[in-house]
Amino acid sequence: MADANFILLILSLVAVSVNAHNITAILEGYPDYSSYNSFLSQTKLADEINTRETITCLVLNNGAMSASQPNTPCTTLTTTLYQTTGNAPGNLGFVNITDIQGGKVGFGSAIPGSKLDSSYTKSVKQIPYNISILEISAPIIAPGILSAPAPSSSGVNITGLLEKAGCKTFAALLASSGVLKTYESALDKGLTVFAPSDEAFKAKGVPDLSKLTNAEQVSLLEYHASPDYKPKGTLKTQKDPISTLATSGAGKFDLTATSAGDDVTLHTGVGPARVNEAVFDSPPVVFFTVDSVLLPTELFGKSPSPAPAPEPVSSPTPTPSPSPLSEAPSPLAASPPAPPTDTPAGSPADAPAGSSENSTSNKGAGHVTAPLLSSIVFTIFATVVSSVFLS
Repeated sequence: MADANFILLILSLVAVSVNAHNITAILEGYPDYSSYNSFLSQTKLADEINTRETITCLVLNNGAMSASQPNTPCTTLTTTLYQTTGNAPGNLGFVNITDIQGGKVGFGSAIPGSKLDSSYTKSVKQIPYNISILEISAPIIAPGILSAPAPSSSGVNITGLLEKAGCKTFAALLASSGVLKTYESALDKGLTVFAPSDEAFKAKGVPDLSKLTNAEQVSLLEYHASPDYKPKGTLKTQKDPISTLATSGAGKFDLTATSAGDDVTLHTGVGPARVNEAVFDSPPVVFFTVDSVLLPTELFGKSPSPAPAPEPVSSPTPTPSPSPLSEAPSPLAASPPAPPTDTPAGSPADAPAGSSENSTSNKGAGHVTAPLLSSIVFTIFATVVSSVFLS
C-alpha cells in the first residue's frame, strides 16, 4: 500500500478521461526507468494514467529508485492521483513544485514541515497536450507515508457496504447462501465485486432465481466477483476475459468488458450490464454497482439470435409424361388423304388440347405434328379440286 501511495504522490495531472497513450509502453523504450515502470504496472497506476488525456508524470531512474534523501520546503501545490482517490488526508495527496534560484526546479510534499530534495533532471518524453514525462532526482516522500501501516481489508463490512449502496437483495443472497464467506476470504488477496442494485433484480427478463439449485445459486453469486483488484481504469483497458470466483475447470464463468469514453459495460453472453462508479475503493478491494444481474451462459444459455429468413423454395418443374403418340409414328402420317369436310366443332382444329390430334411428338426424326399434317392434306385436296374445275 505504501508503494502505491508513493507512486501516486509523484504523479501530477490534469484529469480528462480519454485514453490517449500507454505509459508503460512509452517507458519501455527507456531502460533507465525500468524499476519505476515496473512499479506502475504492479500497483495498476498505469491503468489510471492511461485513462487521462493530459497528465505529467515525474519519473525516477533506477538509481534514484533505490536511494532515499531528505527534502527542502516548498509551498506551490499541485494535485496528484493519490489526492484524487479521496483516501489522502489533508494535503498528503498534493506535491509542491518550486522554481529554485539558478533555474533549478524542486519537488516535495505539501505537508507542512516537509523538505524539498527532489529536483527536475530532464525531459524524457513529450506528447503535446497529452502527456509529459519528466525525470526527477529523488523520491517525493511525505512525512509518515511510508511508516503508516497499510489498512487491512479483512475488516471490510461487505454486507454493510452493499446495503448502503442500494444492493440489499444481493447482500441478503450472499448471507443466506454462505457465499459471503467466500468473498471475505478473498479480501486480503484482491476482490472486485459487481453488485446488482435492488432494481436490477426486479427488471423484466430476470429469471426466477429460486428455481436454481443450491449449487447454481452459489455459482451465480460467485460470478459477480473477480478474485483480483480491478479499478475502473483497469476495466477500461481490459482486453482479456475477466475470471470470476466461479471460474473453474468445470465451466468458464468469465466476463468481458468494453468501454466507451468513461462508461464500462460487462458482457456475459446473455446480456450486458453497465458498471457504475465505485462505491468502495481501497486496494486491493473495490465494489461497483451494476444495473443488471449478471447471468452466465453456463447457467442460462446464450442470448437467442434472430433466425435467418428461410430461402425461397422453387417448385420443381414437372416433367411431362410422354404422349403415346410420341413413341410411335402417327397413324395419320401413313393414311391416304381424306376427303374434304366442313370444319365442324369436333374437327381436329377445335379438338381439346388433351386429344390425340393435338398431341405433339417431339421424339424421333420424321414425325410430324397433327395440325401440320391436317394443313398439308387440306392444301393437297384444294389443289386437286381447283384442277378439276379448271379443266
